[in-house]
Amino acid sequence: MSLPSPIPPAPCTIRCAKRLEVIALDGVPIVQPGDDIAAIITAALGTSGLALEDGDVLVITSKLFSRVENRFVDLSTLDVGEEAAKLAKETEKDPRLVELILRDTRSVSRKGKNILVVRHRLGFISANAGIDASNAAPESAPEGSGPWALVLPKNPDKSAELVRATLAESSGKKIGVIVTDSFGRPFRVGTVGAAVGVAGVPAVYDQRGMKDLFGRPLESTVTAVADQIAAAADLVSGQADESRPITLVRGLSFDVTTSSAAQLLRLPVADLYA
Repeated sequence: MSLPSPIPPAPCTIRCAKRLEVIALDGVPIVQPGDDIAAIITAALGTSGLALEDGDVLVITSKLFSRVENRFVDLSTLDVGEEAAKLAKETEKDPRLVELILRDTRSVSRKGKNILVVRHRLGFISANAGIDASNAAPESAPEGSGPWALVLPKNPDKSAELVRATLAESSGKKIGVIVTDSFGRPFRVGTVGAAVGVAGVPAVYDQRGMKDLFGRPLESTVTAVADQIAAAADLVSGQADESRPITLVRGLSFDVTTSSAAQLLRLPVADLYA
């Protein structure tokens, strides 16, 4: 069965060489609101002894964009609504955190003790609407304020494209940018890196109609390219104190295309698990 996505993927091809390099960039500081991400990447490439090449994809954690875009929230300033209070009681979560989750949520998918899985305003399904409470306080936070949380960038696709366009112009290279977050999955333990923002590189590669080794037409092969790249980058960026929010993935070949993380999403009517 073919399950549609909200935005059909543009026709594209993407290839990789026999060798793929995944390199965490050195020298990336803890960014602050208003910092220039493209300039930070340029400096980190220099520190790492690298220069951009055609086909490179820069994979950047969503938290880095959230910090630059000042997406900090002091939970103590939130008024908790009736729905949030009810869900907080059911899940045994902080009512203020639940209120913030609901503000970035279209609908609740699953709930349980200390678990709240929702459909985010951007369309994807995730725990806690992608809100991060670890290392989430701004440098300028007054003493005694908080607890603090960090919500996802307002428009990750746009954020990715702004960085991609700036670096493509300065380097003269055909590159892509992916913004990532960590997602859990139904029926599987643990999280993997997933794309929440995509620019330049194809988000998906629709191979339906192509032939297999024996000449049989492919009927359902649609590859989540951006998620595959995000998962590969997650192996070197880490999830704890590694401080490696920017990864260079090298070895792919693609035509720069208009793309979006929304191309990775199933329509709600076709989502059997949400």
